Amino acid sequence: MNWDEKTRKTQAEQLNRRFSDVVASALRPPPKLTVSQWADQYRYLSSESSAEAGKWSTSRAEYQRGMMDAVTDPAIETVVLMTAAQIGKTELINNVIGFHIAQNPCPALVVQPTLEMAQTWAKDRLAPCIRDTPALRNVISDPKSRDSGNTVLHKSFKGGHVTACGANSPSSLASRPCRLILCDEVDRYPVSAGAEGDPVALARRRAATFWNRKIVLVSTPTTKGASRIEAAYEESDQRKYFVKCPDCTEYQHLKWSQVQWEKDLPGTAHYVCEHCGSCWNDAARYRAIRYGEWRATSTGDGKTAGFHLNALYSPWATLEDGVRDFIASKGDPMRLRTWVNTFLGETFEEIDQAAGVDEHDLMARAHNWGEMLPEDVVAITIGVDVQDAYLAYEVVGWAPGEKSYSLAYETIFGDPSTKQLWNDLAIALGKTWAHPIAGDMVPRGIAIDTGGHYTQQTYEFVKQQTGKRIFAIKGVGGDGRPIVSRPSRNNIGRINLFSVGVNTCKELVYARLKIEADGPGYCHFPADRDAEYYRMLTAERRVTKYYKGRPKLEWVKVRTRNEALDCRVYAIAALAIVNINLDALYKNMQNIVHNPNATNRRKTKISPRRNFVTGYA
Repeated sequence: MNWDEKTRKTQAEQLNRRFSDVVASALRPPPKLTVSQWADQYRYLSSESSAEAGKWSTSRAEYQRGMMDAVTDPAIETVVLMTAAQIGKTELINNVIGFHIAQNPCPALVVQPTLEMAQTWAKDRLAPCIRDTPALRNVISDPKSRDSGNTVLHKSFKGGHVTACGANSPSSLASRPCRLILCDEVDRYPVSAGAEGDPVALARRRAATFWNRKIVLVSTPTTKGASRIEAAYEESDQRKYFVKCPDCTEYQHLKWSQVQWEKDLPGTAHYVCEHCGSCWNDAARYRAIRYGEWRATSTGDGKTAGFHLNALYSPWATLEDGVRDFIASKGDPMRLRTWVNTFLGETFEEIDQAAGVDEHDLMARAHNWGEMLPEDVVAITIGVDVQDAYLAYEVVGWAPGEKSYSLAYETIFGDPSTKQLWNDLAIALGKTWAHPIAGDMVPRGIAIDTGGHYTQQTYEFVKQQTGKRIFAIKGVGGDGRPIVSRPSRNNIGRINLFSVGVNTCKELVYARLKIEADGPGYCHFPADRDAEYYRMLTAERRVTKYYKGRPKLEWVKVRTRNEALDCRVYAIAALAIVNINLDALYKNMQNIVHNPNATNRRKTKISPRRNFVTGYA
């Protein structure tokens, strides 16, 4: 063999080896990674969906590692995440999806509470995630391409697809099979998807034919006894995140009961070790969390990994913030519910706030305060209830901390279909109230119910009283609704109509009636108020009813008449609409008393908060 032949043979062998390497590389499966490993290596956060845009780092919130990696554990079929808000749930879901697109392709379904929320998630969260992560962008076809097969709610890729849908859409829940099911905010799903049944059960059926199926249920919990996520967590191995005390080195999971602070001083908040009593500031708490570990606290069914996490673990929350929100929620059932759900990551146990409120006890504490208003009253609102043969209204004086004084409760008899009754109401509402410092006071806001049999007449009355801060309202049932919502003009009167969360208001009324010491939230009543008023004020109770097997607490009347309760609810709604800063008004009034010789007796200007009146009138 001559030199040229040897050279050609050597070159051919080299080419064969290179070709073999290329083929082997192309056929070689990607390295086996967990979800967290894939995210740390490939994932990028988008600026429009994260305050910390750029390369993903699981160590930023170390507790997410165990939650994500449970999805790649072959022994686990279902992963349950019952958590507080703002601990990174959405990005965690995106990491699970990204991992399956790039590493383990399969058909996947993401279920949001509604179709609208699914569209928002797909546009604002998933699309930027794909765009800014090269490992995903190179796999998903450009939706603008003619043959990409991609839409906002459906992304195709080799070996699978990701489809987003709403739990309120039975058709999308019952279509093609999927190996990966991610159900987000399951506690906000409707009881039934149309007439098809539980949305979570429908979604689970989509994965029934896959031996290696994965179901991920995620939610901030809501109401005890009606929470899907809590029920799923209780069937799991109930994992909690344990951290080590920097002083005694004993492990513990973080509990709100260990947070302590000086009275009314959130800035003094610290965490107390349950073993040695050492105090941790936020920095010490963050360090402990970085080196924590998940531990199962139950056996469960062997196939479900459940994770519970409160906001004490969040690197984006301080103890001071948590304490401040807790203090602000005391005495306000709606705010307390929100805090328990979103900070503690726990269900809120509904209780009958009306239980324990006794008409005779309220009568016994009534007293006189004289002809003038009490000095601490800084604002007045009125609630008006429209009945078939009369109008009832209550005048309520408000002091700092929303302490209240029932200044008057009156009934005006007449036919609501005639102008005379409304003229009489206009005269009654125009009364002024003498204050020892402020002089004559007029109502800051008047709320009148439009939900009875005389809606059109009520609309006309409100129109005629333009400029007098008389607001048309309509009660709306359902738990967790705000006291008032933004007004709508989509009504036959073409006026601003405010929706009032009556359940929330009633909870607030009864919670405050239970307060026995004078102070924030306490309710004062005049000594000359008759017994019928108190019977009407305490005329409702909460009872448990079942709808399609799910418990629900509802307000029901235990007496025929409840106008006094309705009027108080509407007076509270009026206060919420005008959004008065009671504490600032009181401070301003006291400045006048203690500085009578101030130049021109100038009052401190209190700028109105942006609200439904200043922003939308």
